Amino acid sequence: MGYEQLWLDYTRKVSGRETEGIIYICVGIPDAEKDALIQNSVKELQEAFAGMVGRELTLRQEGSAGTGAAQARTGEGREIRLVRREGMRVESYHLYCEKGDIVIEASDSRGILYGAFDLIRQVKMENPLHLLDRTNAPLMPMRMLDHWDNMDGSIERGYSGESFFFVKDQIVIDERTRDYARLAASVGINAVVINNVNVKDAATWLITDRYLDQVKQLSEVFAGYGIRLFLSLNYAAPMELGELESADPLSEEVRGWWHERMKKVFGKVSDLGGFLIKADSEGRPGPFTYGRTHADGANMLAEAAAPYGGTIIWRCFVYNCMQDWRDYKTDRARSGYDNFMDLDGKFMDNVILQIKNGPMDFQVREPVHPLFGGLTKTNQMLEVQIAQEYTGQQRHLCYLIPMFKEILGFRTYVKEETDTVMDIVSGRTFGQRNCGMAAVANTGNDDNWTGHDMAAANWYGFGRLAFEPELTAEEIAREWIRVTYGNDEQVEETMMFLLMSSWPAYESYTSPLGIGWMVSPNNHYGPSVDGYEYSRWGTYHRADHQGIGVDRSHEGTGYAMLYRKPNASVYDDKEKCPDELLLFFHHIPYTWKLRSGKTVIQHIYDSHFEGVEIVDEMVEQFMALQGRLPEAAYERMARRFLEQKEHAREWRDQINAYFHRKSGILDEKGREVY
Repeated sequence: MGYEQLWLDYTRKVSGRETEGIIYICVGIPDAEKDALIQNSVKELQEAFAGMVGRELTLRQEGSAGTGAAQARTGEGREIRLVRREGMRVESYHLYCEKGDIVIEASDSRGILYGAFDLIRQVKMENPLHLLDRTNAPLMPMRMLDHWDNMDGSIERGYSGESFFFVKDQIVIDERTRDYARLAASVGINAVVINNVNVKDAATWLITDRYLDQVKQLSEVFAGYGIRLFLSLNYAAPMELGELESADPLSEEVRGWWHERMKKVFGKVSDLGGFLIKADSEGRPGPFTYGRTHADGANMLAEAAAPYGGTIIWRCFVYNCMQDWRDYKTDRARSGYDNFMDLDGKFMDNVILQIKNGPMDFQVREPVHPLFGGLTKTNQMLEVQIAQEYTGQQRHLCYLIPMFKEILGFRTYVKEETDTVMDIVSGRTFGQRNCGMAAVANTGNDDNWTGHDMAAANWYGFGRLAFEPELTAEEIAREWIRVTYGNDEQVEETMMFLLMSSWPAYESYTSPLGIGWMVSPNNHYGPSVDGYEYSRWGTYHRADHQGIGVDRSHEGTGYAMLYRKPNASVYDDKEKCPDELLLFFHHIPYTWKLRSGKTVIQHIYDSHFEGVEIVDEMVEQFMALQGRLPEAAYERMARRFLEQKEHAREWRDQINAYFHRKSGILDEKGREVY
């Protein structure tokens, strides 16, 4: 096979004490043999029990004894029962123990599959099965992974090898494809976009006969694990496929073209979920070319896809990437809000606006996007990034679930209650069903899937968080450790320290007080304080000899005022603004006193030294796990941690040296600043 099974590794033995006596799987669901989801649920349970406790589970179909593998129950053995029950929420399940048997109840086949994977988790963690009574209903209707894979096999912002979906402009469907679907489904992911939002070259042809047979085959594999396949779409496809000379969304010819194209695509791939579109941003084509709005463009596609149940996901990552650095009033942070707020309520119901967690671009610290709480009549979806583009690129450990928890818990004040980002994207605030959460994926064809073995915690954690947002980051981390590496207490506690320390450490040795962007241009790995300072991308820190930060108050770009009260008044006032976002919202003197009592410049020095100290402790604790982890995994992680240790120092020294030279103020603790 050549690659890891991650948290679905069934070769790791468990005691079997909690599973003693379970020898049957009873399927009490009519026509289960025709249902791929039920068949995959049974297969997972059988393979898990065979591998982990060495017991073959006999399958019996309730009410149809004597046919094929189905058998009547004999003796006193316990069983796992798969049962349909009306009245339960879509995709939900009830997992419980009844008179020694384990029962998985659900109203639909996805719920059965999720219940089966939950039971496998409980067995892996050696939790007491006789106490089982778990009812889970996913809060987020859509739980999506967005892959930025190109059809030539490369991955934009990919840090784990090449694509396993594409090789040399062909779609790959093999055992790894199925294992990917298993891993995604096991944590509750129910939608996947396989190709890059920057659609180019062969990917434009995914909606043509050249690829539709393969797309159909892939969608059927995904459907067997409850996952709907989505494609990123080239807005200018009518032109780039050489069939029209325009992509004007109000042109009857263009609209007719899309109606025929959707009829063809969905006629071939009936399980297709729909399309993800990036338009009018960073050089991508869109409706602006024709003087039209995003609503015009999205609704044209939505109207064509609607008869087939198709969904159009329209990204709000839209900004003018030709900014002049001399311009202090134009603010990239405003762009998403300015482009979409006036369109609130103008999108069709099968359109979802996909909004990044912050107004810039997946920085280690940003305020929550003001469209959350701004829009009230439009379907919304939160987009986060687990690919770690700006958080260490899976060479540094950076467990991102604590960040996502903060984002989901942010109060927008759009209502007196049920006003958090989690409330909005789960549909609780406005009663919507077309909503959810998406993550830019962090996988590739490396043996361990995610480059850094511990980066798999972000993939696992995203799925679990989207399914059960009430879980804490600590609960998810502990669960991932145990299902991946077993129940060794030293391994568990050490890895808990590593994971929970990693995001604060990375922020400390890279980004001071919310300013961000001080990275090497293009590859975004490593420090370069002025790398983007005079660029066209609108990514400035505005440091001079007196202070640092971007004035986004009412006296500056006005961005702070885009939030509802009291957030707007808090962010607008440098005396009230949270320290961790101070430089995002205000240009502040180096001698300004923070709530900690430190000056801004001293905080920069201290945080960068402290970040390195945390990494040193992380490395020391990890090295003590030698012999307790699989040897190949330990060696891979050791190399990554040593790189992080060295690289954290480079960040510290470059940032501190830059601001010492800029401010002329010495570190009051007398440490070496170059």
